[in-house]
Amino acid sequence: MRVTFTVNGRRQEADDVWEGESLLYVLRERLGLPGSKNACEQGECGSCTVRLDGVPVCSCLVAAGQAEGRDVLTVEGLADHARRRDGAAAGDDALSPVQRAFIDAGAVQCGFCTPGLLVAADEMLEHHPSPTDDDIREALSGNLCRCTGYEKILDAVRLAAARQESRADTGGAHEGGAIAS
Repeated sequence: MRVTFTVNGRRQEADDVWEGESLLYVLRERLGLPGSKNACEQGECGSCTVRLDGVPVCSCLVAAGQAEGRDVLTVEGLADHARRRDGAAAGDDALSPVQRAFIDAGAVQCGFCTPGLLVAADEMLEHHPSPTDDDIREALSGNLCRCTGYEKILDAVRLAAARQESRADTGGAHEGGAIAS
């Protein structure tokens, strides 16, 4: 079957998709987007987290056909998504604010879990710009990291939230509460 959907703001088609093929497989192997990682294939680790119509999902558990006509956001599209959402210029930082915060806070180690954590954190901050630690833990609860004790990851999300709040305080807010970079 052919699956037609939007990935990171661009219309994509995948041909000869087997009906049991996962969205993760299509993204990585057919569309050349290797950011989402294949770890457990059981929806337990979160390494393959993408946003499907804005909602974080484990792409290993989503049949590719379920994405027909829908919108998928992967870690590769986070920076462009953030620029569109926040009204930032295309020449601004090549990373999204949450990606920049993960680097600045030293929250990236082996990098295997990082794409899923970034997608989940970005979604949470988009809808909950001033999260508590409990909010952050809940939003990231579906993502496992085997390298850290999670403190640097929590620090990174706190940093991204603080920067987002700072931009809002300086008049960078846009319609719908989105913040300019």
